[in-house]
Formats: sequence, C-alpha cells, structure tokens
Amino acid sequence: MALQDLTPQLRTRLSRMERAVGWFVFLATALLLFGFGYYIYHTAERKGWFLIKAKYFTYVQSSSGLNVGDPVVMMGFPVGQITWIHVTEPGDPHNVLVEFEVRDTYFRYIWTGGSFVKVNSADFLGKRQLEITRGTNGPAISVTQPGFIKTIPELEQIIATETNRWQLYQDVFDENSNIVFSAYTMLTQSNLERMAQLNLESNSVCAYDNTIVRSRIVASWHRQSHRYEDYTPNSEDVWLRAVEPPPITDQLQAMVSQVQAALPGILSLTNKLSAVLDNAANVTSNLNTTIVAAQPLVTNFAVISAQLREPGGLGVWALGTNGNLQIQGALTNLNSLLADTDTNLNALSVSIGQTLENLSGITSNLNVQVQANSNLLWGISKTVTDADDLMQGLKHHWLLRSAFKTKATNSPMQKPASSKR
Repeated sequence: MALQDLTPQLRTRLSRMERAVGWFVFLATALLLFGFGYYIYHTAERKGWFLIKAKYFTYVQSSSGLNVGDPVVMMGFPVGQITWIHVTEPGDPHNVLVEFEVRDTYFRYIWTGGSFVKVNSADFLGKRQLEITRGTNGPAISVTQPGFIKTIPELEQIIATETNRWQLYQDVFDENSNIVFSAYTMLTQSNLERMAQLNLESNSVCAYDNTIVRSRIVASWHRQSHRYEDYTPNSEDVWLRAVEPPPITDQLQAMVSQVQAALPGILSLTNKLSAVLDNAANVTSNLNTTIVAAQPLVTNFAVISAQLREPGGLGVWALGTNGNLQIQGALTNLNSLLADTDTNLNALSVSIGQTLENLSGITSNLNVQVQANSNLLWGISKTVTDADDLMQGLKHHWLLRSAFKTKATNSPMQKPASSKR
C-alpha cells in the first residue's frame, strides 16, 4: 500500500516510529563504537602502545624455543617482547640476532654495568625466555633527555640562574685518563672551574637539562667515547651480552647419557646385592639350625640356674652333697690349729722374754766390770797388739816361713817399653 493512501493519523504514527527506530539505531551504533574504542584503548594501554619503548638486541647460539612476540621479563615482570629473530650474515662470529623492546620505565633500569640478558628455560618442552638483569652501576644505556654541547663560560652563566638543572652528559677525564667527573654529575661553579683547568677540547662539555624530557629515545651511551650519542637503531650502543646455558633438551640428553653410562655399574651392584641376599638367606638358615641345636644347652642352663637360685645351691653344685660336711670339718680343724698356735706363740714369747732378761744381766755385769776396772780395755788392746807382733815375727822366721806362704796368682802383663824411632 502506498504512503499516499494512508490516513494522516497513520502517517503521523509512522513518522514517530521511524524517528524512534532511527534514534535507537544511532544510540546502538554509538555505544558499539564507544565500546570498540574503549577496547582498543584498553588493549593499547595494556600492551604499552602509548609508552616509550627502547630497542635492544643480543646474540644467541640458537633460536630454539624463542619466537617473535614472546615476553621479555625483568625481576619477574613482563617488560617487553621480542620483535625480530634472524640469522646473522655469513662470516659473522655470532649465530642468531634477537631484537627486543623494553617499555618505560623498565628500560631506565638497564645500565652499562650489571645489565645482561639471560636465556632461561621456560618449561620442559624446550621453550625459552629472555630475562634482563637490573643494572648495578654505570650510566643508563638509553635516555630520553637530549644533550647539548656547551662551553664552560656558557654553562657558568646558565647555572648562575638555573641551579640544580644541568648535569653532565659524558665522563670527564684528566690528563692521565682518569675519570674526574662521571655522567649525571650536577654542574656547579666549583665543578666548572675544575673542568676549565683540564684543558678540555674546545673548552666545552656535553650536558643536559633534567627538566627537558622527550617522548622517545633520543640518545644511547657510547662505550668508546664515554658519552651519549644520538640514538641509532641496531647500533652497538644498545647491544646486551647474553648468558645462554645449554637448552633443557641438551641437559636431559646429557643426563640420559650419564644414566646409560652408569647402568652397567648399577646392574653389577644389583647382582652383588642379590649375592649378598643369598648369603644372608644361607646365614639365616644356618642360624636356625644352630638355634635348634642349642635348645638342649639352653634347657640345661635353665636347670643349672634354677639349682643355683636355691640357698647353698652354688656350694652343692661345686662340691657335691657332702661338701658342706667337709667344709665344716676343715673349719673345726683350722680352729684347733689356731688355738694351738696361739698357745705356742705365748710360750715362745715368754722364753724370748727370759732370754732378753739374761742378756740384759750379762751386759749389765760387763758394764759394771768395765766401769770398775778402767785399765781392762787397755790391757785387752795391748794383748791384741802383742799377739799381732808375734805372728809377724813368726812369718819372717826361716823355719816357719813356708807355713805362711801365699798362693801365687797370675800377674797382669807388663807393657813393653816403647822405643823411639
């Protein structure tokens, strides 16, 4: 039916419905676009599309387990991803070039000292992962602050009005190639005066204003010149050393090889253990036979111990049933012998006492006679001396000389007199 055939009331209602449907479609489209835009924004924010990214590269022995898009971690956090993996040119000493990017602010932890790439195993299926270690010393490899070459007089004028803003963009050496001022040193009047005394080239240094920050990487540290140079992708300034342990598959293969090499020894050990167990079984069998044979001995020992537990059992067991009577008789005889011995000792002691008393009387009488006759000892001495003179005279008499001869003995040999030559 044509629109002209409708009544005015129907035309009015149809126009209202068309406007409502139009508004609904418009709002649904707007909500759909808003949701799609929010999803894109959230994805871009999650993936770091709005963040500053610093590109680095390293060399590995093999690309096994590494893929483009794999995350790069630092201190356990995902900080970037691998962007390119490619084999190096023929003749290059390295095998595989791996490029990756690191998001802000994590690339500010990558310094010239202490930062390197570790190629770790991610699982047991050969998957590997790049991990960047945090720097410990030295300047950052990539920066977002631009540098300017200024003369010493210009910097003196600038820091007079702008304090705590300008810092060194390089290392400053003295005439002996010793670092006097390192990068990031805050420029002061005293520092500039010391630099003026070093006779620097063109009397100028490279410095930067720490309040000026770009939204991209503008410079990288040049290791040879010890200063920041303009950033160039794939330059040697952004190279990081890689520490690559053997893949987990190679380690497992080495472990399997070691196990295979050790299997003969293990089998030999199991054979020895089997022999030991057989010997142990034989020993237990022999021990069982020994125990059976020892049962009568144990029974006899039990009987003997039962007899020994009775009063006087040890004496009956050692001396027999008449041993007690024999011991009592021996003790009676011993008692009689001790009584007789005691009587004899008493008589002996009495006789010894009488003898001592007699001896005491003799010595007492002799003492009295000596004291009464003082010339007795002189007379005895004179008699002994005269008897000795008589015997000496008899020895020299010719008739009795042979009676006093002494037997000759062998005299020692005399040494011949030595003659002088």
